[in-house]
Amino acid sequence: MKRIPAAGMLVVLLATAAWFAWRHNERAWLSEPIEALQATVVFDLPEGASLTAVAAALEGQGLLERRGTWIRHARREGLATRIRAGEYELQPGATPAGLLQQFAAGRVRLHALTIPEGWTFRQALAAIQAHPAVKVELADVPASGIMQRLGLGDRHPEGLFFPDTYHFSRGTSDGTILLQAHARMENALATAWANRVAGLPFDSPYQALILASVIEKETGAPEERGLIAGVFVNRLRKGMRLQTDPTVIYGMGEAFDGNLRRRDLQADTPYNTYTRGGLPPTPIALPGRAALEAAVRPDATDALYFVATGLGDGRHFFAKSLVAHNENVRRHIANLRGGGA
Repeated sequence: MKRIPAAGMLVVLLATAAWFAWRHNERAWLSEPIEALQATVVFDLPEGASLTAVAAALEGQGLLERRGTWIRHARREGLATRIRAGEYELQPGATPAGLLQQFAAGRVRLHALTIPEGWTFRQALAAIQAHPAVKVELADVPASGIMQRLGLGDRHPEGLFFPDTYHFSRGTSDGTILLQAHARMENALATAWANRVAGLPFDSPYQALILASVIEKETGAPEERGLIAGVFVNRLRKGMRLQTDPTVIYGMGEAFDGNLRRRDLQADTPYNTYTRGGLPPTPIALPGRAALEAAVRPDATDALYFVATGLGDGRHFFAKSLVAHNENVRRHIANLRGGGA
């Protein structure tokens, strides 16, 4: 067995030491916060971009000082071909190695969109399609055809989408968000229906959804939802017409100019609950969870009538008789005029 000369041994030791020092320096750089990243930066990683192209883009923005080191690390870790396209938020404190993990995991920037309770389907769709991060694919599809395009049959779309806040990545389509909203509504409605009280004057989840939409539009005071529901359930049980303005307004469509007149209450449409008995044919808005629960678990009450207080607080006066209701209407008018009750 030959012995390595002392000089040769020294060269080997020096080379090994240099390699370890280089690797230590490389690892230290990969784990150090990026100095130039002092504020959140939005970085777009295009579809099909190579690791080399991404590294060059980061370097061009002053966010990557050692492009070759970063690429070698990605290859060693098996991440070079796993980076995902998308819009990323690069946060202060991020490291070169952390950026690579973020790209490989696809932790993209999420945008938010809130659909308020009580909006109509048309309002919700307009808001979705107006969001700058949404890819609009249903722009030329009439409301009557959207359900078919989504694979949801040919039902009327009103009320079938859950009002909520949705988070999504840039490029998500309007159809995808609608499908998420529909799935949430299906779950919320199924849960509410499973917890319904006995003896309701309707026998399907869809009818509960219709009533919930009317409840949603009738009160601006959340604590009154159950009582409003109780009045409507009482009237349905007695065969009384619901006589609720929001259904009339919905039936008028674009003809409604902001003022509801006596002649509007007398003009028959499928949604006019002054001229027709029972529930309207479809929901009139997108009800939230509380309205769904109120529809299937209404408050116990003897009231058959209600009218807004006229104080602008979203609350109502309730009455068991028409005589008492007419007195409440007088109070409502007095409040509107500023004279008090």
